[in-house]
Amino acid sequence: MIAVTLLGGTGSIGESTLDVLARNPDLYRLFAVSGYRRLDELLQICQHFQPEYAVVPKEAAASFQQRLKSSGLTTQVAEGEEGLVWVSQHTDTQVVVAAIVGAAGLLPTLAAVKAGKRILLANKEALVMSGALFMDAVQEHQATLLPVDSEHNAIFQCLPQQFADKPLADQGIEKLLLTASGGPFRGWKKEQLKTVTPAQAVAHPNWSMGQKISVDSATLMNKGLELIEACWLFSLQPEAIQVVVHPQSIIHSLVSYKDGSVLAQMGNPDMRTPLAHALAWPERIDAGVAPLDLIASGALTFEAADDDAFPCLDLARQAFKAGGCYPAQLNAANEVAVDSFLQGQLGFTQIPEVIDRVLQASEPRPANDLEILLSEDGRARDLAQQTLKDFITN
Repeated sequence: MIAVTLLGGTGSIGESTLDVLARNPDLYRLFAVSGYRRLDELLQICQHFQPEYAVVPKEAAASFQQRLKSSGLTTQVAEGEEGLVWVSQHTDTQVVVAAIVGAAGLLPTLAAVKAGKRILLANKEALVMSGALFMDAVQEHQATLLPVDSEHNAIFQCLPQQFADKPLADQGIEKLLLTASGGPFRGWKKEQLKTVTPAQAVAHPNWSMGQKISVDSATLMNKGLELIEACWLFSLQPEAIQVVVHPQSIIHSLVSYKDGSVLAQMGNPDMRTPLAHALAWPERIDAGVAPLDLIASGALTFEAADDDAFPCLDLARQAFKAGGCYPAQLNAANEVAVDSFLQGQLGFTQIPEVIDRVLQASEPRPANDLEILLSEDGRARDLAQQTLKDFITN
C-alpha cells in the first residue's frame, strides 16, 4: 500500500487525485492532505479518506482539530508552511502530489525532493522559480520527478524511456510541440481584450481549473510558465519548444523526431489521466476516464499563438533566456497582477504590462541560493504592488 501526501487537496488537481485514489483503494492510501480556504471540503476529505494528518493555516489549526475530533476522526492537524514541509518529507509517505498553486508550493515541494520522494509535479511555479536549484536537488537526492501538467506528462510519455541519460538531440529528437487550448479568448485581438471581465476569464472552454490558473490560461501565461517548466524538465532552450494552439485539447503535446516521425499523446481533457499515469508509472491503473472516441471528437485543428494579443508567452521566453531570478520575478509579478484582476482592480490587458514593468525594473541576480530566490520573489511582489497603483489610480 503506497502512502500519498496531497499538497492542495481542495483544488481541482486535488479533487482529481482523490478520485483516482478512491478508484484504487488496494494500491494507495491518503497519508496527509492540505487545504487553505475551503476547510469544509477538507473536513469532508478527512471524513472519507481518514488521513493521518491534515495541514491547515495556523490561525485555523485549533478549530479544525476540534472539528476533526467532533467527527470521531484521529487525524492530527499540522500547521502552516512548517506543517506542509513536515508532511512532505515524512518517512511514512512515498509519494507527494505537489498541487498547491503558486509560489506557496515551493518550499514543501523542495522538501519532498530533498527527502527523495516520488514527486508528482502539478505546481509548475515551484520549478519556474527555482529552476536549476530544483533540478540539481532532484539529482542529488535521487528523487523521482514526474510531471502532471497534461502537456509535460504527454511529452514524457512520447520520449524514450531513458531520455534523461543524454541530450535529446543525441536521441534523434528535433523539437517538442507544446499544445495550448487558446483559452476562452482564442482569436480575439488586443483591443477586444481590454474589456474582459474576471467572470469571462475564468470560464475555460475545455478544462475545470481554479481561478488563478484559469486566468493564466486566458492570458497564455500558463503556457509561458509551462514553456519554462519544459525547458528545465527536458534540458532544452525555448527555441527547441514550439507552442501550438490546439483548441480541442485532445492532443496534449507532441515530440518531433529527426526522421520525420511525430509522436502525440491523445486523450479526453481530464487531469485524472496524467495523475493516474504518474501515480502508477511505469504501470497503468484505472483513472475513471472514458476512452477517446476519435469519431465523436471530429476534426483536430492547429494554429500559431498570437504573441501580439497575448504577450505573456513571450515575456516568459524572455525571462527564461535572461536567467537567474528573472523567472521567479516573472511568476511573482504575475501572481500579484492576476489577483488584482480577479478583484476587479486591474484590466485584463494590463496584466502583462505590470509584469513587463517589474521585469524591466529588476536586476540580474544568480538563482543559486534559496534565500536569494525568496528575497527576489518578495521584492518583485512589492514592486508589482507599487506598479499597480499607477494603473488603479489612472
